[in-house]
Amino acid sequence: MAPYKMLYGRKCRTPVCWREVGQRVLASKDVIAEMNEKIDMVRSRIKAAQDRQKSYADRRRRPIEFQVGDYVLLKVAPSKGIIRFRKRGKLGPRNIGPFKKLARVGAVAYQLELPPALDGSHNTFHVSQLRKCLADETAYVPMDDIEVDVKLNDVEKPVAIKDFKVNELRNRYVRQVLV
Repeated sequence: MAPYKMLYGRKCRTPVCWREVGQRVLASKDVIAEMNEKIDMVRSRIKAAQDRQKSYADRRRRPIEFQVGDYVLLKVAPSKGIIRFRKRGKLGPRNIGPFKKLARVGAVAYQLELPPALDGSHNTFHVSQLRKCLADETAYVPMDDIEVDVKLNDVEKPVAIKDFKVNELRNRYVRQVLV
């Protein structure tokens, strides 16, 4: 039996594996028994490798459950080219909040109490989008300090211009401002 048939459970149908036309010859029972033993050995080793990988993955996996009234952080999905929640790119926060959990909806979803600034989004989230807030309530930064427009972009206004210079790049002039 070819390795292709051991892996996929069917014969390979590529032109490389085609045989000559003619009478088929059956192999002896000893050869067939030996091949069946090898196939069983390959399957058992593949099963052992799968079980080993599953045990590694299960060590890090833990059930996520929250109590009513807990504070959680909400995961934000950054869009490329859009400034959301104060920072851009890799400096942008991965989680915002904390938000109070109001109720459990089904087995894996929770309803959150969102501030008026986030009225445009739905208030029910899957547990994969939530992280437990480990900080106390005194460390909470209120959303009132942050100005957010309709598209959830942070509005920043310069206070004063300290210095500026103009750089020339080929046929383009770029003005740099120090705020």
